Amino acid sequence: MANDVEPGCHARFRARRGARDARLMAVYRALREHFGHAAWWPGESPLEVAVGAVLTQNTSWKNVERAIATLKRAGLLSLPALEAISESALARHLQSAGTFRVKARRLKNLVAWISRECGGDFEALARRPFAEVRASLLAVNGVGDETADAILLYAASFPTFVVDAYTRRVFARLGFLSSSATYAEAKRLFERALPLDRALFNDYHAQIVRLGQHYCRRNPKCGACPLGPSTMGRVKCFDKNDL
Repeated sequence: MANDVEPGCHARFRARRGARDARLMAVYRALREHFGHAAWWPGESPLEVAVGAVLTQNTSWKNVERAIATLKRAGLLSLPALEAISESALARHLQSAGTFRVKARRLKNLVAWISRECGGDFEALARRPFAEVRASLLAVNGVGDETADAILLYAASFPTFVVDAYTRRVFARLGFLSSSATYAEAKRLFERALPLDRALFNDYHAQIVRLGQHYCRRNPKCGACPLGPSTMGRVKCFDKNDL
């Protein structure tokens, strides 16, 4: 029974959770000091950010940049233009992003949702209840958790944490997550531990991406990692049982 748990157990749990939360902030501060402010997500408008969130699925950002540049040259980075162009014609402009036919279909689905839900006014979207908007966006074919949260954080300015493959890899190695953690579990870790702050979530995710790209790769460069003993208390990634 819950009432039979000794008060000391609650205190130890709170202390362990507090230490974990402090380490999550220590990770962010170390990354921010090492890399500087990331100024992410690149995009000249919320619509461009949303388009990029779809195009970056299963490809590198360099490929996304090429596709977005192609759309700009063709005068297609506006809501009316993206609504008007056919799916097949749009696909021809997305070839550099990979799986271009799939992404054209997904992008047309997203554009229809944006037009229906806010008419391109992302500030109006941000005034609606977060849970309602997220559920509606996740119902769009081709939009999963990561894509939805990227759009909601970077385009609509909702304080929602974005989890990607880098997040899972880095924080599993650091012991915060199990290697089999779900998207929801990883997201919950950050949103419970950190202040619900859009700017913090924005930059923290970008810092994780930088760490994953430069150091915490599949074959990691642990010796040069900015998360050294002064940050984490150990030279190597610690075990989750220490949290």
